Amino acid sequence: MPASPGADVGEEGPTRYRDAGVDVAAGEDAVRSIADRVRSTFGPHVVSDIGAFAGLCTIPGGDPDTLLVASMDGVGTKLKVAGRVGRFTTVGRDLVNHCVNDIGVHGADPLVFLDYVGMGRLDAAVLGDVVTGLAEACRENGCALIGGETAEMPGIYTPPDFDLVGCIVGTVRRDAYVDGSGIVAGDRLLALPSTGLHTNGYSLARRVLFDGAGMDADDPVPGGAATVGEALLAVHRSYLPELRALRGILKGAAHITGGGIPGNLRRILPGGLGARVRVDAWPVPAVFRLIAERGDVPRDDLYGTFNMGAGLLAAVAPEHVERGLAACGPDAVEAGTVEPGTGVVLEGEPRW
Repeated sequence: MPASPGADVGEEGPTRYRDAGVDVAAGEDAVRSIADRVRSTFGPHVVSDIGAFAGLCTIPGGDPDTLLVASMDGVGTKLKVAGRVGRFTTVGRDLVNHCVNDIGVHGADPLVFLDYVGMGRLDAAVLGDVVTGLAEACRENGCALIGGETAEMPGIYTPPDFDLVGCIVGTVRRDAYVDGSGIVAGDRLLALPSTGLHTNGYSLARRVLFDGAGMDADDPVPGGAATVGEALLAVHRSYLPELRALRGILKGAAHITGGGIPGNLRRILPGGLGARVRVDAWPVPAVFRLIAERGDVPRDDLYGTFNMGAGLLAAVAPEHVERGLAACGPDAVEAGTVEPGTGVVLEGEPRW
């Protein structure tokens, strides 16, 4: 995707994610290399395998039809943007909503949440803002913030940088567990819009906008209503209400995080199936166009790094499309089809 006339393109050519220090393929190879060691710890109570959005297990001695669903994640270098803007309440909400979505795609309801904050030097004001956001999102999603860890580690973290990670546990009845295994060729894909980058791709975004284009957080985003800082800090959307509304017809759902649409959609497709997604089915927030043009970012890096405006893809049978769209609200669209094959084909051009 070439830059438009007047775009600020670096002399070194297109900017890729690996240029910003993140190699997605290497990360996937690393996970594959440790898979057998991870599986060696599984007992008969483990229900899911590596690669799902969350891990599932039964409670030994408990109700065999009640599954615990657990996941953990971080907000990555979005923390650098928060520091640049001086606003830290939003990253706590990002973290909770991200984790809620990761268990929600399996049909689970959140139960409890725990956080980890690692700092080189304790900053009580920053910590307070982060926990304010965590608590707000936990209340919104109906889960309890039951504990966590605040670590002061000089020499590991250099102030003002810090790290933020969260772990969520939820539950789902076995007969309501969703994993994509029932998806068949001909099923349709519904797309739900994102609020922006959510919590992925910030190393690339920062390299392009701040390092390459020399923009400031308070610069306006062309074609948008927000500043660069506001657009980058837009809170990661929780899809829990829509996922609940889809229960009974949902065959599988992909939370579009690191790896973009192709990487995450493949995680729910059974063997021998691929998908065709029309990327022109939904509007793309202006901040993505800004990143694409200022960095001359290639199309495969855009769609393999960012959600590009679609934060969740849900698979339903053809006869349930209208019901699904009505359940998810007016901003949901039909955006693709499951078909025989092994790849995810992205058709059309983004609706800037």
